Amino acid sequence: MNKGVKKVRQSIVQRKKARRLSPKEGKKRQVFPAFPQEEEKHGYFPSFSDDPIPGNGKSMAVSGFMLKAFLSVILFFGAAILVEAEAEFLEKPKAWTSSALTEEFPFAKVNLWYQETFGSPLAFSPQQNPNASEEQLALPVNGNVTETFQTNGKGIMIAPEETADVSALRDGVVIFAGNDRDTNKTVIMQHADGSTSTYGFLGDVDVHLYQFVSMNESIGQFTPGADSETVYFSIEKDNDFINPVQVIEVDDLP
Repeated sequence: MNKGVKKVRQSIVQRKKARRLSPKEGKKRQVFPAFPQEEEKHGYFPSFSDDPIPGNGKSMAVSGFMLKAFLSVILFFGAAILVEAEAEFLEKPKAWTSSALTEEFPFAKVNLWYQETFGSPLAFSPQQNPNASEEQLALPVNGNVTETFQTNGKGIMIAPEETADVSALRDGVVIFAGNDRDTNKTVIMQHADGSTSTYGFLGDVDVHLYQFVSMNESIGQFTPGADSETVYFSIEKDNDFINPVQVIEVDDLP
C-alpha cells in the first residue's frame, strides 16, 4: 500500500514539474522515437532525451551554394586558360569554346529537326507551310536594286518607290530586332540551313527577338524619304556573305 501511495505522489510531482516547463522547453522535450525502445518492450515508460536535435538544413544549403560557386570558378578559369593557350592539341577545343561563346544558338535548325522527328513544330513557332521550300525566293521588298553586291561586298540596296512591307526571305527565327550602328532599324533572321538574312534601314519593325517568322511574312515596313531611300538586304552563311542575286531572281539591276 505504501509503495502504491509513493508512486502516486511521484506521478503528481512529475506532472507539476511538467506544467512549469516553458513552451520552448516543452517543445524540446516532446520528441518521440519512431520505434519502440527497450524500456517499452519490458513494460516501462520510454526515456526522452533533453538534448535538442541538431538541424542540418541550413548547413546543407550553404554547402550546396559553395559547391556551385566553386564549380563556376573552375569553369570560368578553365575557359579563360583554354582561350589563351597556344598548344596545338588545344586548337580544336579552343575553336569549339570560341564558337559556343560567340555563335547564336541554331534555333531554326533545331526547330526543323523537331518537325522532321516528331511531325509538329515547336510550341514557339506556328504551323509552317509544307510547300515553302518549293516556292520561288523573292526580294524582301519590291523595288530597284540601286547598289549591287560587288559594290560593298556584303549585300544589296533596294529602292522601293512607295511605302511597302518588308518580308522574310524564308522561314526562320528572329535573332536581332532593333537599332544597328550601320543600318539603323534592322532585323536579322536565322534559317534552318545555317544562313542568316539581314534587313536594314527599316521604317518600322513588327517582330521581336526569337519570334518564328514564315516565308514571305511581313517583318516591318519601309517608307522612302529624304533620310532613307533604300532597304539594305544581305545573306550570310558560314561567316561569308553571299550575293543575293545568286539565290534570288532579280530583274532590275543597275
